[in-house]
Amino acid sequence: MKTDRLQTLFLNLGHFFDHMLILIYATAVIAMGDEFGLSYGEMIAIATPGFVLYGAMSLPFGWLGDRRGRHAFMSLFFIGIGIATTLTAFSTTLIELTIGLTAIGFFAAIYHPVGIPMLVQGVDKPGTKIGVNGVWGNMGVAAAPLIVGALVVAHGWQAAFIVPGVVCFGLGLIFWKFVPKDTPIGAKDKKATNDQSEFQDGWRRVLLSLGIITLVSGLVFSASTVALPKLFEERFGSELPSAIGFAALASLVYAIASFAQVAAGAAVEKFSAKFMLIGILGSQVIVLPVMAFAEGPLLFVSSLFLMACVFGQIPIIDTVLTRYVPDSHRGRVFSIKYLLNLSVGAMAIPMIAGMHQWADGFTTLFQTLGVIAIFMVSAAFILRRPQPIAAE
Repeated sequence: MKTDRLQTLFLNLGHFFDHMLILIYATAVIAMGDEFGLSYGEMIAIATPGFVLYGAMSLPFGWLGDRRGRHAFMSLFFIGIGIATTLTAFSTTLIELTIGLTAIGFFAAIYHPVGIPMLVQGVDKPGTKIGVNGVWGNMGVAAAPLIVGALVVAHGWQAAFIVPGVVCFGLGLIFWKFVPKDTPIGAKDKKATNDQSEFQDGWRRVLLSLGIITLVSGLVFSASTVALPKLFEERFGSELPSAIGFAALASLVYAIASFAQVAAGAAVEKFSAKFMLIGILGSQVIVLPVMAFAEGPLLFVSSLFLMACVFGQIPIIDTVLTRYVPDSHRGRVFSIKYLLNLSVGAMAIPMIAGMHQWADGFTTLFQTLGVIAIFMVSAAFILRRPQPIAAE
């Protein structure tokens, strides 16, 4: 296998495991409440520190990846998150469980600000490549409830952490050994690296628009992906009596919706990113309130539509950033993007816990998200008007 294909394969696998491992607990927690003697709201709340670090550590990891080499930090990602996930299975107290989940979030933070810039380095038209990589990440989202549900039923919640953790650790050793190391940008000509003229005209306006979208979308993405398995368990009731049933339905939604990234990634190379974002973000403003009250088939269809929109916007945003930001700065810019996206996304955990415990459950949650989503659409309107070829 050629070097670039091998690297792309492992970066795609990394995206899969990044999203899968960070979401193991979202499904496993449903079966863990009795053992720890706490309600769902109380149990899900302890995942908050891990989700905070998932976003907060993006900035230092992105900077270090640019300066010290992305290969080294991707190796650390695979091996570190694999060990952390495996050890979490041996938690016997809430403190140990919290530490384990926090460690998973810490290592999970490496992937996006390091792996995505590594993926698009030297690529002229990154839309399709980002879209395919996004499908891998979303398949990790889809696999989490299905694999976790099956392992919990067959071997208990501990197996849901051990099995994927060990696999990820093994992949890390293979990546470190066989994928060629890169040359750190910090070792290149500093004058060329710091040349601000490499930024495309209008980049400040673009970053402002995408920054606002990123803030809100992080909350919508995290709240939707974390809440969906429990939402299906509650709304479908006796129609999905087992853990496998609601987990499989959530996985089906994520899996089908993930292909929206391939379509969006290809389309953004031909059509206006601005108008695509307005359409996709505006659709979320409509469907989120519907999900607040939907049940049965309507809940499935509206969930599928929402996740297709949530996933589809990702390659559009990443492609626009790649067009405007030179490779020498992409790690830092992507790290800021994910710092905003994932840090605000971490607020979804206490938000879900609080609304499920004391408010009107998921009804209030999705109504609130629908109102907040209006800010995303407003920000899309200030995105720079499309230019010919690469200056989007």
